[in-house]
Amino acid sequence: MGLLGSLYFIIIVLANTIGAISGMGGGVIIKPVFDLIGVHQVAEISFYAAVAVFVMSIVSTYRQVKNGVKIKWHFAAWVSIGAILGGFVGTLLLEWLIRRLPNEGYAQMIQIVLTIITLLFAFFYTKYNAPKFELHHLIWYMSCGFVLGSLASLLGIGGGPINVSLLMLLFSLPMKEATVYSICTIFFSQLSKLVSIGFTSGFAIFDLRLLWFIIPAAIIGGFLGAKLSGILTGDKVAFVFQSVILLVLLINIYNGILLIM
Repeated sequence: MGLLGSLYFIIIVLANTIGAISGMGGGVIIKPVFDLIGVHQVAEISFYAAVAVFVMSIVSTYRQVKNGVKIKWHFAAWVSIGAILGGFVGTLLLEWLIRRLPNEGYAQMIQIVLTIITLLFAFFYTKYNAPKFELHHLIWYMSCGFVLGSLASLLGIGGGPINVSLLMLLFSLPMKEATVYSICTIFFSQLSKLVSIGFTSGFAIFDLRLLWFIIPAAIIGGFLGAKLSGILTGDKVAFVFQSVILLVLLINIYNGILLIM
């Protein structure tokens, strides 16, 4: 437990630092790396990633506000309401897939394929400055949040690159601003995921001793990421974002190949 906990601690600090800078949330790194380590099953990994990213989102948002970042709370609130609803739906869908499919490997493969698709979309969208819309109705805000919350919970990645890309696409947000709202969305989607787990399977099925490593690591990563986000320029944030996408893409492809073999 001590060795595994220490390994998870290091991974989460690094992942959440990068996730807070880029708006990805850390889960997009935590999930495939935990899959690669192979100690825990799909539902357990999704739970640990959700806790890590949830804690990070609280710390990161607090630090961003303290750093003087102006958040449009009306916009953030409606996107977050959609993310709460989507988080419930994504969690229920993941649990349904795990129950219905022959084994968890199938559910994991679905997660990997969908994650690869979102990674490719995010990379090419941010890399080549694709066109943007300027939507301004609460229906669009909620719909965007619903899609993001559903994917975050279903894929077990806490948010991921799709958050930033979709916020940029629909609302013409600059990347640094999109990362802030992405983290806010992640908070609510993961909150709904954890509440869903509490009311369905409960938390007793998980090894909660690992939270002694996961929660402090998430706090440290959130603080470091928010600090660096305030220092880095928009171009640097974009570079971090795209570099992480490529790295995680390779890890997911490797995990997929292992499952097939």
